[in-house]
Amino acid sequence: MLNSVEPKVDHLSSMREVLVKEANAILELKDIIGQSVEDAINLILECSGRVVITGIGKSGIIGRKINATMASTGTPSFFLHPSEGLHGDLGMVTHHDIIIAISNSGESEEVLQLLPSINKIGAKIISITKNPQSTLGVKSDIILSIGNVQEACPLGLAPTSSTTVTLALGDALAIALLEARGFQQENFALFHPAGSLGRKLLLTVNDIVEATGKNPVVYETATLKDALFQMTAQCLGGVSIISEEGKLVGILTDGDIRRAIAVSNSVFDKYVAEVFNPSPIYIQQGALAKDALVLMEEHEVNVLPVVDLANRPIAMIHVHDLMKLGI
Repeated sequence: MLNSVEPKVDHLSSMREVLVKEANAILELKDIIGQSVEDAINLILECSGRVVITGIGKSGIIGRKINATMASTGTPSFFLHPSEGLHGDLGMVTHHDIIIAISNSGESEEVLQLLPSINKIGAKIISITKNPQSTLGVKSDIILSIGNVQEACPLGLAPTSSTTVTLALGDALAIALLEARGFQQENFALFHPAGSLGRKLLLTVNDIVEATGKNPVVYETATLKDALFQMTAQCLGGVSIISEEGKLVGILTDGDIRRAIAVSNSVFDKYVAEVFNPSPIYIQQGALAKDALVLMEEHEVNVLPVVDLANRPIAMIHVHDLMKLGI
C-alpha cells in the first residue's frame, strides 16, 4: 500500500493573498467614506471634553490603538472598557465628551448595554461598524460605516480585514484632526518627552550642562602643560581659551597638541596662544541640543564650548554627551 503524501502548502502565496485582501479592503474604504466623516471630525473639533473610545474583543484592541494615536496627536482621549464602564467607569464620562463605539456587527452586547447610560449622561455617540442598520448604528448620532468587508480569513470567521480597515479608519480620523488643529512637531514632542523626537525638540544645551558640569578653561597666557592638565582633569579632549575678561577667544584640542608634538617634542612649555585655534565653534546656552549636534557634525568636532550672553564659557560638551541622551 502506497503511503499518502500530504499536499505541500504554499505559505508564501497564502500570506500574499491575505495582504492583498486587506490592502484592497482599505482602498475600498476610501470610496465609502463621505459626509459622515466630515460630520464626525467637526463634532470632535467642537468637543469641549474628551473622546472616549470603547469596544470589546478585537474591536477593543483596535480601539486602544486608535485612542493612543489620538491622544498623542492632539485629541484628548481615553479608552473605556465596556465591562468596566458597566461597573462604575462610566462615571468618567461627561456630557461634554464624545463616545466612539466600535463594533463590527453593531450588536456587541457589552457595548449596547452602555448606550442607555451614555444617552442619560448626554454624550454624543459616533459608531464604527459594518452595519449601519444595526442596533448600535441606529442609536448613534453619527455612523462611520466600514462597508461589507470580506475577511481575509478563509473561514470568514477570524476578524482580519475588518480590524485592519477599522484601524486604518481610526488613523485617518486622527490625522485629519491633527491637520485641522495645526498640530506640529513641537506639540508631538511635548507629549513624547522620552522619545527620540521629544529629546531632539525639547532638550537644550543647558540640560546637558546640568548633567555633565564640565567647563575646562585656561587663560591664553597659560602653557600647553596647563591646558593638558585641564583636559585630563575633566576628561575632555579640549579646553576653552579665555581672555583676562573671561571671554572665549579660542579653543585648544588634543588634536592641536598632537600636531604641535609632531613638529617639535619640546612643546609643553609653549604658551597656548602659539597653538590654539582662534576661531572656535561654539554655541549659546539655551540652544537646542540637536542644534549643538548639527554644529559638531558640520564642523567635524567632538567638543563644543557653551557660552553665555557675554561670550564667557560656562561649559563644554562632548559629542558622546549627546549620544548618551539619544539625540
